[in-house]
Amino acid sequence: MKLAFIGTYPPRECGIGTFTNNLFKSMLGDGEKATKNEGFVIALNDDLTYKYPAEVKLTINQQNQRDYLKAAKFINLGGTDICILEHEFGIFGGQNGVYILPLLHRLEVPLIVTLHTVLKSPSYNEKAVLQEICKMANRIVVMSNKAIEFLIGIYNVPEEKIVFIEHGVPDIHFNPEESKKEFKLESKKVLLTFGFVGRNKGIETVIKALPAIVEKHPNIIYFILGKTHPNVLRHSGEEYRIFLMRLVKNLQLEKHVIFLNEFIDEQYLFKYLYACDIYITPYLNEAQITSGTLSYAVGVGSAVISTPYWHAAELLAEGRGKLFDFGNSESLASIITELLDKPDELKTLKKRACEYGLKITWPKTGERYVELAENILKEKPYVIKKKDTVLDFLILPPFSLAHINRLTDDTGIIQHAKFGIPNLKEGYCLDDNARALLMVLMAYRQKKNRRALELSPIYLSYIHYMQNEDGTFRNFLSFSRNFLDEIGSEDSFGRTIWALGYLLGNAPNDAYYQTGKLLFFNAAPNFEKLKSIRSIANTMIGISHYLNINPSDDSMTERLRNMAYKLIKHYEENETSDWKWFESLLAYDNGILPLALLHSAKILNDEKITKVAFETVDFLTKHTLKDNFLSIIGNENWYKKDGERSVFAQQPIDAMAMVLMYHQAFLLTRDIEYINKLYASFLWFLGENDLRMSLYDFETKGCCDGFESSGVNRNQGAESSLAYLISHLTVLRAYEEFHESD
Repeated sequence: MKLAFIGTYPPRECGIGTFTNNLFKSMLGDGEKATKNEGFVIALNDDLTYKYPAEVKLTINQQNQRDYLKAAKFINLGGTDICILEHEFGIFGGQNGVYILPLLHRLEVPLIVTLHTVLKSPSYNEKAVLQEICKMANRIVVMSNKAIEFLIGIYNVPEEKIVFIEHGVPDIHFNPEESKKEFKLESKKVLLTFGFVGRNKGIETVIKALPAIVEKHPNIIYFILGKTHPNVLRHSGEEYRIFLMRLVKNLQLEKHVIFLNEFIDEQYLFKYLYACDIYITPYLNEAQITSGTLSYAVGVGSAVISTPYWHAAELLAEGRGKLFDFGNSESLASIITELLDKPDELKTLKKRACEYGLKITWPKTGERYVELAENILKEKPYVIKKKDTVLDFLILPPFSLAHINRLTDDTGIIQHAKFGIPNLKEGYCLDDNARALLMVLMAYRQKKNRRALELSPIYLSYIHYMQNEDGTFRNFLSFSRNFLDEIGSEDSFGRTIWALGYLLGNAPNDAYYQTGKLLFFNAAPNFEKLKSIRSIANTMIGISHYLNINPSDDSMTERLRNMAYKLIKHYEENETSDWKWFESLLAYDNGILPLALLHSAKILNDEKITKVAFETVDFLTKHTLKDNFLSIIGNENWYKKDGERSVFAQQPIDAMAMVLMYHQAFLLTRDIEYINKLYASFLWFLGENDLRMSLYDFETKGCCDGFESSGVNRNQGAESSLAYLISHLTVLRAYEEFHESD
């Protein structure tokens, strides 16, 4: 069995790295205890460079997105049977470690995930990231029963996926008396706390307890063994350690407290553990689901005193240790004094811990992981190959206008939001009110949604208010209804013509039709003045909707033909054997360009238009729909010809354009493959994307504004939410049309 391990790794000073190293050695064995298993490690790097041992075959710079994808490929092509991921917040890049998701999504082997932290009150993104990881894992290993409770109750993880395997303890043994002698502590009673130092560790609680203990046991000495946590150093320096040292001085405890500011190896650490009389974990709150330091102390048979954080409450149950309240120095002093006064009770505490510790040595823990991996492989787990879309149009969130209602007032739709709350400071724009009109008309046509019909005159009247005498449109309006520009962008003009054209083809009553017709034909003299190819494309779509019910309008038909050939001219100027596109780059809203030609091809029945339409559809598909999920061209740098494509930031309007493009391609060809691609593009909103994160918010019924390299942008503006709803309605429409054609 060949195993791939992903985690931090020594010599990087990190508790997860130590765990990964021990797990690797315990599953593969060493020397006479070597197993038939083989494996390699993929190590997570921070800003530093490390000289790794031979088993580390690849490294991931935690902030470099491309490294994660290279690692997935390395695992898939390396003959790996199973992958084991050590998960902890903070060791993976992106918002809440979101960079690990594309790697896991691309794995073609079964996955075991060890969770070192399970939060009781996660943020939206922390919960979403962990849920996605758990969905992709074949088994999830946790080290406490509290973690199981949280995974089931908070994260909705199926219980059968979760496996309880306690934190391993190195099988290292020393003689306590000889260890004390080596450190010249024979005449001392030794207290010990070890691990990274930070404010949440509560070390001041022990220091404040010492005067009362020293008064009765003047030979007491307290070791604080460990470096300041790297994150603490980065943000606060040695502030906390200096605070502790001042506290020691103020309490005149200099002879009783020793700071060892180093990250020591396990052999040396265990000598200290065997030399100590009492081990203390004085953490300040309950939210610690796993503690490797606590497991080590119990494993060697230390007498352990701890605050009742989650892991300690479990591990020290049944007399394996003593508990005291958070921050309660008096209680701690009383417990320590009593144990030192009663050596037999101290001895009993150590014996119980030692008996339990024998069950959780790393060789035994490694055996449990090996058994788990073998059982997964015996199940012959099916790893989903991303080839064919599952055609199930019914697995959709219910269609809801809740967020659109929230964004809309009697003037129009507010263009931006802070999370799910309208941002009134940004006012309104023509783009979004045009999209909103298109969406509600679609919703009324397809679903006879009464609320959609009620909203439509609001958006239509906004468009009317923003039209200038020459037929052009203003774009931006403040919340106080002041105009913010004289003439809007060509893109906003084109999107408005699209919505008005759709209205003329699908008006719910004559009043709407007459208003739309007035606005449409007032704007018509400006159609052929447009320069931007996306504004041309949007306008062509609007004209096409109009011509669907007015096919005898020869003048408008010729306008459509002229505009289509403007796009073709751009295509011919930029086309090469390997670049079938209208520009020398793939930028934003790309699917709109082929979509416009597909609409035109249906009306004009022109072979050249049809040919260019499908060539550009195929080209865009090649570059954005790989592994059967949509990877939108990001607008950080876009994708210049002969350059590298930008992955971030991806936006919902691009996904909407792809959904609409494939829908129109299906209508022209009746090829089911376009239905598959349409559905795959729609699933971008629901998590089938590069970050494996849902953009649709099931609570607000809005859609997030896209995702950056750091994670999801959780603002839910009008553009994004309308893009989702238009795509949703298109999927429903395509589902009906597909079954009508059967």
